[in-house]
Amino acid sequence: MRLEVKKYLFDIQEAARLILRFTEGLTFEDYSGDPKSRSAVERQFMTMGEALTKLSRIDPAIASTVSDDFRQIISFRNVLVHEYDAILDDVVWGVVETRLPSLLRAVEELLSQE
Repeated sequence: MRLEVKKYLFDIQEAARLILRFTEGLTFEDYSGDPKSRSAVERQFMTMGEALTKLSRIDPAIASTVSDDFRQIISFRNVLVHEYDAILDDVVWGVVETRLPSLLRAVEELLSQE
């Protein structure tokens, strides 16, 4: 695995871990009522989406291994960056609860192969 690929995978892993740390013990109400938590989580999703964008350019096969819907993650990043006024807290929270754990497992599996 190329060093550049590993770097992007590590960035995705770190962002996912930080999101989980930032949301640990929170309910949706806690999250939606705390602008600092929302900002921190959204920032890490932006990092993750940007890393996936770069990864998909240099190794689309690995990007699809991270997540078969990696293009949706990139689109999610684009909404966070360019359509900040359209961000729905319940959508972000739903991604944290339903998609983030499997994405993190996939990245950790790829990184452990080296």
